[in-house]
Amino acid sequence: MSLAASLIPRDLMPIYEKVLQDQRLDAQDGIKLLESHDLFAIGTIANEARKRRVGDYVYFNNNAHINYSNICALSKVCKFCAFGKQNGLDPEGYTYTIEQMVEKAKAYARLGVTEFHMVGGLHPDMPFAYYTDFLSAIKQAVPQAHLKCFTAVEIDFFTRKFKMPAEEVLLRLREAGHGSMTGGGAEMFHPEVHNVLCRGKMSGERYLEIHRIAHNLGVRTTCTMLYGHIEKPYHVVDHMLKIRALQDETGGESAFIPLAFHPTNTDLAHLPGPTGHYDLKIIAVARLLLDNIKAIKSYWVMISPRIAQVSLAFGANDIDGTVREEKIYHFAGATTPMLQEQNDLLRLIREAGRIPAERDTLYNILRVHDQAAV
Repeated sequence: MSLAASLIPRDLMPIYEKVLQDQRLDAQDGIKLLESHDLFAIGTIANEARKRRVGDYVYFNNNAHINYSNICALSKVCKFCAFGKQNGLDPEGYTYTIEQMVEKAKAYARLGVTEFHMVGGLHPDMPFAYYTDFLSAIKQAVPQAHLKCFTAVEIDFFTRKFKMPAEEVLLRLREAGHGSMTGGGAEMFHPEVHNVLCRGKMSGERYLEIHRIAHNLGVRTTCTMLYGHIEKPYHVVDHMLKIRALQDETGGESAFIPLAFHPTNTDLAHLPGPTGHYDLKIIAVARLLLDNIKAIKSYWVMISPRIAQVSLAFGANDIDGTVREEKIYHFAGATTPMLQEQNDLLRLIREAGRIPAERDTLYNILRVHDQAAV
């Protein structure tokens, strides 16, 4: 018996054996993992899956966030959100002009940024031209950068507000310079959770439909799951398996990003939020269930750079990027910095015994950093 096998308890051994035999895990396997308290064993199994599926590269990129507005028509619907504000009624509400966004993009481009991550609230008053114009203006100013913009929720909002099918929305955005979609807005698909967190918001089925439409048009997306609130293990597994089924169908998801719930300043502030133990378990189970998604991202903004580093031993192989100016989770009380310098990311990855691989948005490797000090 190998050293790794000797660390696996009897009840989890069938799952470990499935991983060794490259067999797909099922819903009961996922629930059993989430109900287990043996975090070390779960991490050992997930790390074995990581080694077999994706190797030792840990991805990161030089990116920046530009959250163009926090004015949102659903500001009173999403109980978990501290970002969205009512138009004209909240002093913290803002909407950037196109000129402001272009200046931000140009400043970040001088720092070598290769990706702009741009999402915002569902603004009730802005015309469709606002979105196409800011895409065009930024693309013209920094043509080398990839514009990763909009969630499925935003795309769905555009279809209803501007009375266009999703295909037309996406094609017009692409013509203006849109490169790929972000994965936000999934929250948790199961109605038992969705109806508590955000009753009235786009359903999980619609989220998956928008992603399917995007993939069929050649638009890559990432996918997410908000955890650490009221969910049970079967809700988590239901969510992951629905994403896995879509990926089987389209292959259009570049990465899965578990998003840790931050309760501060939300309508669910009475909840404690997830622990580090649970953060690591969610990442490990994602690696094990989502066998068809190469990148499992550990989003340091939400779980801290330290937990993100430890997660590299629990199945994660992407540590996000430099980020710069993240607003959504900092409105919800995140105490992490808004920036990680590249050297800091390299140090986190190297100290975990992995190989830093700088990537672009679509996971093409731009540079593999060797183990020498930078």
